[in-house]
Amino acid sequence: MTFRNETTTATTATKRRNRVRTALMAGAVLALPVAGLVTANAASAAPATVWDKVAQCEATGNWAVNSGNGFYGGLQFTSSTWAAFGGTAYAPQAHQATKAQQITIGEKVLAAQGPGAWPVCSVKAGLTK
Repeated sequence: MTFRNETTTATTATKRRNRVRTALMAGAVLALPVAGLVTANAASAAPATVWDKVAQCEATGNWAVNSGNGFYGGLQFTSSTWAAFGGTAYAPQAHQATKAQQITIGEKVLAAQGPGAWPVCSVKAGLTK
């Protein structure tokens, strides 16, 4: 739409400027959630000593435990949770992964589900999101 006091050149420049603004805003809207996830994961990292306390409570501190009840490793992951959060990139089951690998997946679970993923032991260990 062109008003009486505008020229076609001015209208074209305005349209171009508006397209650039729209593209920049769309990029910002898409980038912000990703930036938030990156900082949220880094900020939520619990110290290894806290994860040791969770493992002590969950699995008597045995990071390689397969107790036969469908929960594996020091943080007692189910097979489905282990797979859903990328654990199978490290090992088929949590008890076959290293302590550091289990903690990496534990951080992802903590970020997504909060400390309630370990309802009793998170409280005892002082694990917070």
